[in-house]
Amino acid sequence: MNITCIIQARLGSKRFPKKIFKKIGNKSLIELIIDRVQLSKKINQLVVAIPQKKSDDKLYNHLKELNIKIFRGSENNVLKRFYETAKKFKSDLIVRITSDCPFVDHNIIDKMIKLIIDKKKDYVTNASPPSFPDGLDVEVFNFKSLTKTYLSAKKKYELEHVTPYMRTSGKFNTLNYACDRNFSNFRLTIDEKKDLNFVKKIYSSFKNKKKIGWPELRKMMIESPGKFEENKSIMRNLRSKNIGQELWNKAKKVIPGGNMLLSKRPELFLPDRWPVYYSKAKGCHIWDLSGKKFIDMSYMGVGTNILGYSNSLVNKSVYKAISNSNVSTLNCSEEVKLAEKLINIHPWAEMVKFA
Repeated sequence: MNITCIIQARLGSKRFPKKIFKKIGNKSLIELIIDRVQLSKKINQLVVAIPQKKSDDKLYNHLKELNIKIFRGSENNVLKRFYETAKKFKSDLIVRITSDCPFVDHNIIDKMIKLIIDKKKDYVTNASPPSFPDGLDVEVFNFKSLTKTYLSAKKKYELEHVTPYMRTSGKFNTLNYACDRNFSNFRLTIDEKKDLNFVKKIYSSFKNKKKIGWPELRKMMIESPGKFEENKSIMRNLRSKNIGQELWNKAKKVIPGGNMLLSKRPELFLPDRWPVYYSKAKGCHIWDLSGKKFIDMSYMGVGTNILGYSNSLVNKSVYKAISNSNVSTLNCSEEVKLAEKLINIHPWAEMVKFA
């Protein structure tokens, strides 16, 4: 059986660009992850799947120097990149690792490979629901399931994150590998600079770097939980859970209060879970950035959409106005009609001025 570990990597991380080149000890993050994966006794080959983009040429050259197999594919359709990688390297089983997990553990990987084979499963993860620390996430799936997912998944979210369709469609035989106790509130991944500084401290606290595995980290978490407080405030897997919340956290760093209207702030409704941003709206429905559909029983555009979102009659008039141009050096005749109508509605006013 050809068991391939595919590490997903790129330089253009939105939250922390070029993080995989950052040094932990005397090695880059990507180099450290590769070293740890190569300790596996069950993986036959390792491939790093990166975007076919000029800005990732530096990563390509770095991996070539390390003598690592590389596949270059779509930047945004990561599912396609994984499928094409697995197909090219004739993979029977695929182990998916992301390039932000400096403490990925080969023993966990090997146990999960054994599970998927022994239990005859299509897909095995240790993060649905999570019980291991964030950063020890592993997914294992067979090529048949990856092919079916590649042919069936259509949503942008499913294409960007590779495995959501496997987990949620109900069309696969799945299994979650759980830890003996819940450590999911601990964080050992690198999404932000704060994470990197924290990981460096944990890494440097071990004398024997080659012996840093899950048992050693687990022991430290039980005996000295205070050492892991520094980056606990960052939400786990924020993007995979709620794209809107990730963007909201970014907004609060560049916009006072996060947005322009207090009435639209997500903390008023459901902190850390509210969709926050819409991708489209029609009638009384709204779709979030992940494509999830909701019935708006909240403010309906802060009370302005009494006819519903994207009303066809209103849209028709708007399209017509746009086609005729909605701005000019000359005045629009509609302002006279609207002024007269407002005076009729409000007889206490004798004139109207738009500002």
